[in-house]
Amino acid sequence: MKLKNLIHLACIAASSAVLPTAHSETLKLGYSDWPGYTVLEVAKQKGWFKEAGLDVELVWFDYLPSLDAFSAGKIDGVCVVATDALVNGANGAKSKIVALLDYSDGSDAIVGKPGINSIKDLKGQKVGVEVTLVDHLLLLKALELNGMKQSDIELVNTPTNETPQTLASGKVAAVGAWYPSSGQALKAVAGSKKLFSSSEAKGLIYDVMAVNPTSYAKHKEDWTKIVGIYYKCVDYILDAKTKDDAIKTMAAKVGAEGADYAANVPGTHFLTLKEAKAAFKKGEGLDSIYGSMAVGNKFNLDNKVYKESQKPASYLAPGIVESLK
Repeated sequence: MKLKNLIHLACIAASSAVLPTAHSETLKLGYSDWPGYTVLEVAKQKGWFKEAGLDVELVWFDYLPSLDAFSAGKIDGVCVVATDALVNGANGAKSKIVALLDYSDGSDAIVGKPGINSIKDLKGQKVGVEVTLVDHLLLLKALELNGMKQSDIELVNTPTNETPQTLASGKVAAVGAWYPSSGQALKAVAGSKKLFSSSEAKGLIYDVMAVNPTSYAKHKEDWTKIVGIYYKCVDYILDAKTKDDAIKTMAAKVGAEGADYAANVPGTHFLTLKEAKAAFKKGEGLDSIYGSMAVGNKFNLDNKVYKESQKPASYLAPGIVESLK
């Protein structure tokens, strides 16, 4: 375990010796600009955490810095792509996945420049994607389903937020990106089109709530309430009566136009509690978090993200979701 993690845990132990009450510590949960995470802003604005007697601080980050903060022990939990939770764990920041939040259902996409009309048109072409992150994984799935391999294309390592400019430059035939970059790429290049999206590989990219194992063990009752509130947020955005209010709240948080944000929300499939319970059942397919994380683990090994295989089952803690009604 990293030194910063050890220091963090030592501080927790010291503080609990002085303040023995169950709610003596603020639980810090990191979230970032992805609809499945940003929906937590509804709970924050509605005061649902305080109503439940919780001392919770939602900490806003860009995505990768949120993972760094979790690894450094600066936050107790983080909203993260399941595959990236394995990467954090391989680097010493193990976690317990206490909730399944969503899966990408179109917001992650491979976008081709004008004249590139299919994945097969990419043979021998350059494709810009942030190597080893989720849209690299999506690209490989797209190639696989079209009878192609990674060696059939030339990867150009491109930060996701630079993919629109990279596609516009004409230096690549296509890019892989998540929303909002995927949408920006389509807008930036007239005649560009989606060649493949996560809607064609449902369950390949799950988002989860990952918690420091020590915090999970020590504050399981509080994390149970937090997870319950998350699914309350999901119900709020899926309810036709309150959906507009949820989208308004989320769009304001990320500085987006409400109409544009609403148009892109369907690209994220928010998991209801019932759906999360189903996805937590063991299985080999992408409809199970176990099967999906096995694919992610192989991807990380194949691309030398880490050397030692991770065991997805050791990260998964379905008990909280299973206990909720």
